Amino acid sequence: METATVILVLVVVVALSFDFTNGFHDTANAMATSIATGALKPKTAVALSGILNLIGAFLSVEVALTVTNAVVKIQDSDGAPKPELLAGGGSALLTIVLAGLVGAIAWNLLTWLVGLPSSSSHALFGGLIGSTVAGLGWAGVNWNGDGSKIDGVVGKVVVPALASPVLACLVATVGTWLVHRVVTGVAQRFTDQGFRWGQIGSASLVSLAHGTNDAQKTMGVITLGLIASGHWTNLEEIPFWVKAACALAIASGTYLGGWRIIRTLGKGLIEISPAQGMSAETSSAAVILISSHMGFALSTTQVTTGSVLGAGLGKPGATVRWRVAGRMVVAWVTTIPAAAVVGALMWFLADLLGGGLLGALVISVALLAFTLAVVARSRRDPVHADNVNDEWHETAGARRTPASV
Repeated sequence: METATVILVLVVVVALSFDFTNGFHDTANAMATSIATGALKPKTAVALSGILNLIGAFLSVEVALTVTNAVVKIQDSDGAPKPELLAGGGSALLTIVLAGLVGAIAWNLLTWLVGLPSSSSHALFGGLIGSTVAGLGWAGVNWNGDGSKIDGVVGKVVVPALASPVLACLVATVGTWLVHRVVTGVAQRFTDQGFRWGQIGSASLVSLAHGTNDAQKTMGVITLGLIASGHWTNLEEIPFWVKAACALAIASGTYLGGWRIIRTLGKGLIEISPAQGMSAETSSAAVILISSHMGFALSTTQVTTGSVLGAGLGKPGATVRWRVAGRMVVAWVTTIPAAAVVGALMWFLADLLGGGLLGALVISVALLAFTLAVVARSRRDPVHADNVNDEWHETAGARRTPASV
C-alpha cells in the first residue's frame, strides 16, 4: 500500500473520531434545556438527538463544501489544483489535514474535561488554519476567497462566529419576553406542561439542524483528503459513503451524551423554565438552519449558548450566572488560536520526522495517548444521566464539575 494511501486512511479514521467527539461535545446544544426542565428524560433525549443528527446530515452539503474549499488554498488563481500539494499522492496536504484534526480533537477533549461548551466547529477550523500556516505559510490559507462573494475563512467562518450568537441572543430575548407577556395570568402548571411538550418539538428541530451543519464539516475534511490523494476531483459534490460515515459517527457520539457539558449549559448559565427552554431552542434552530442553507460553517455551540443567555435576559426577574457566561466567552475567544497552535505543532512534529508515514503515525499515536489521559482523568468524578440535573453550586462549578461522559 502506498504511503499516501495509508495516510489517507489515518485521515479518514481521525476525521470520523473528530465527528464522534463533535457529537458528544454538542449534544448539549439540542438537549440541555429539555433535560434541565424535565421535558425529556436524559437517555431519551440523547437517543432522539442521535437519530435526528443522523437524518440531518443528509439534508444538505453546503457547509461541507465550505470546509472543502474555504480554508486551504488547494487551487491556483486559474482554478487548477496546486501541484505542490497534490504531488506524491497528496501526502503534503494529507499531513496538513491530519495535523489540523489532531488540534481540533485535542481542544474538544480538553474543553469537555473542564465542562465548557466550546465550539467544535471553530476547533476544526483553528486546527486546519494552524497546520496550513505551518505547512504552507499565511498565503496558504484561503482568507477571503476570490473577493467576488462571501467566501473564505473571514466570510464563512469569522463573520458568522461574531454575528450568530448575538443574533440568537436577541431572538431568544424577544421570544422569551413575548411568551411571558402572552401567558401572564395563566396558571403556571398549565403553561409549564404545554411548553414541555413544545420543547420536544423545538429540541428535535435543533438536533436536526445540528446534523445539517456540524456533520458536514467532517464530510468536507474527508473530501479534502480524497482530493489530495487523487481519489476525488469534484469540488462541488461529496461522496455518498462519506456522508453516511460522518452521519453515523456524529449520531453515535450524540447518543453517548456529553453529560458534563449538558450539565453546564442546562444548569450552570440560568435556572431555565420550560417557556425559556422552548424559546431558546426555537431561536437556535432558526439561526442554524438559515446559516446551513447559506453555507455558513457557524458554531452551533455559540448559537445555543447565545439563545440560552437570551432566554435568561428575556424573563423578568431571571438570574443569569455571568461568571459562568464569562468562562464560556473565554473559551469562544481562545478556541481557534488554541487549536491552531496544536495543529501547527503537530505539523512541525510530523515534518521533523520526514513528513511522511512516520510523522503521520507519530502524531496519531500522540492523539491517542492524550485521549486516554483525558478519559482517565475524567473518571475521577463522573456525571451521568442520573445526576446531570443535580443542583448547581456556583463556587464548586467554577472549580470543577463531574467529568465523565
